[in-house]
Amino acid sequence: MSLIKRLALGASIAVLVTACSQPGDDDATTAAAPAAETAAPAAEVANEAAETETARLNAWFEQVFQDGIARSPMYQTFLGMKTNYDQWGDASPEFAQESYEIGQQNYQYMLANFDFDQLDESAQISWRLFERNALRDQDGQRWVDHGYTFTPRSGPHMNTPTFLINNHRVDTLEDAEAYIGRLNGMGDYLDQHIANARRSAELGVYTPRWTYQPMIETSRNVISGAPFDASETDSPLMGDFRRKVTALELSEDETARLIGEAEAALTGVVQPAYERIIALFEEQEAVASEDDGVWKHPDGAEFYNYLLNGYTTMDISAEEIHQIGLSEVARIHGEMQDIMTEVGFEGSLQDFFEFMRTDEQFYYPNTDEGRQQYLDEATALIDTMTETLPQMFNTFPQAELEVRRVEPFREASAGKAFYQRPAPNGSRPGVYYANLRDMAQMPIYQMEALAYHEGAPGHHMQLAIMQELQGIPSFRRFGGYTAYTEGWGLYTEYFPLEFGFYSDPYSNFGRLAMELWRACRLVVDTGLHYHQWTRQEAVDYLLENTPNPEGDSINAIDRYIVFAGQATAYQIGKNEILRMRGDAEERLGDAYDIREFHDVILREGALPLAVLEEQIDAYVERTLAAQ
Repeated sequence: MSLIKRLALGASIAVLVTACSQPGDDDATTAAAPAAETAAPAAEVANEAAETETARLNAWFEQVFQDGIARSPMYQTFLGMKTNYDQWGDASPEFAQESYEIGQQNYQYMLANFDFDQLDESAQISWRLFERNALRDQDGQRWVDHGYTFTPRSGPHMNTPTFLINNHRVDTLEDAEAYIGRLNGMGDYLDQHIANARRSAELGVYTPRWTYQPMIETSRNVISGAPFDASETDSPLMGDFRRKVTALELSEDETARLIGEAEAALTGVVQPAYERIIALFEEQEAVASEDDGVWKHPDGAEFYNYLLNGYTTMDISAEEIHQIGLSEVARIHGEMQDIMTEVGFEGSLQDFFEFMRTDEQFYYPNTDEGRQQYLDEATALIDTMTETLPQMFNTFPQAELEVRRVEPFREASAGKAFYQRPAPNGSRPGVYYANLRDMAQMPIYQMEALAYHEGAPGHHMQLAIMQELQGIPSFRRFGGYTAYTEGWGLYTEYFPLEFGFYSDPYSNFGRLAMELWRACRLVVDTGLHYHQWTRQEAVDYLLENTPNPEGDSINAIDRYIVFAGQATAYQIGKNEILRMRGDAEERLGDAYDIREFHDVILREGALPLAVLEEQIDAYVERTLAAQ
């Protein structure tokens, strides 16, 4: 399913807008309280009404969410469930349209059957978010086929095998047979995505010409190795299946049968499907243009504004974002020059950038030993941070956190680092993935900030806690808003500085380099998609204004081209959180407690920035009233 199709289906309602059986009066989860012998105080009556209406609404939200899960076998697996374990999702436009219509029916049902004024504060937030998602879905119908189905950074050609490797657990014989069932179903599932890409192409929506060779390479990687050729090395899926089945310790005959059936599915179904995908890429490469921004698409400027509004959760124009980026870049350059003075470096900022790019002291060897050293050090940084978290937080996740290397088959296409949420049932930890394909792209001086962003106190603290919240509807616990999520990630790179971290000036420079990277994103994303910059112009801007190596800059621009608007959410979100924090500190004075402030940000899960600000304002007012 393309990016825009996913957006149109509502990010906070799991993967798709979910179905619901409309409950009648007999299905209310909380019966009306019996009449009291004496009249209760008005406040008590109001509280009882809020509890009752909130319970009704939350029960309905849960029913909507569960009905939606029932429509998505892949999301069931992501949640750690093993229902429909041999099936994929339905990526057809008919299913997407049906999901949209169900979502709109649910929205109308909510309006007609629940009383907003009788809800408690948290349930009112849920109402507003559900409504916001439904209205954005309406706007998204215009752009259903404007997004990219396949990109070099994401798409079913790489996400499908990654899903099996990282999410399909094999604990029993039945699980192994379900894995084989999914292999046999991959052809039909991938064909639906091929059809979606062709439908977008009919509108003139193609990724730029340069994107097709990386996508072809990734696809060929999936079908390279045994059983696709005479190689002694297993292909990614064969190797994964073999490891998982071997760990079951079944009889030799049973293990051989399973492996034989997997080989047959891989060669008979998976390989032809990937050959069809490669043929699509070759066909589209021949007609795609060299233009990089979404401005080239039909109504591209309006489409980009739609994306910016969704990612930032703010009504902010591309030009405003561009100017904020230029201002932030200038500010951070000034702070970097202060560090140059601190370490006694003589020369220009560009000279310092070149020094940081090339001096061997800042990089581990590009060997397996160097990669393991990176993983060990990243784990140690997170362990040290974890010991300090009680000074920063009152609430902590139960889920474990691991640091892992990105699997080799997708290293060339995957991002620099990313976080995968834990399974809510505890069957899978949260994972900070580091892409160690080329150690020259993973400088040691950025390691500290990267570990805090992707691990703790960044995404793991935020997203694992969100999944574990009590009394919050599931569509909120598993949803998200990019400005909130990535704004928090970037904010958590910064505030450890206030607790004595980044004691090494080069590491602090790395923190600034990471923030500079996000500030430059504001410039290059809007440059590409609004000002019609070329890919090379955007790469040159990063090389001139950041210390990151050329390969890093090229990979980043390639990402921003195919995920238009997404990269703007980080710095916008971080700036807003810091602005809200500064306001709270000023108003509260000595009553301000950073742990309480962080609780306010995390206790309701992901929120649009305007709703988050309302929560912080309410916290300030409560604290002032209690003095």
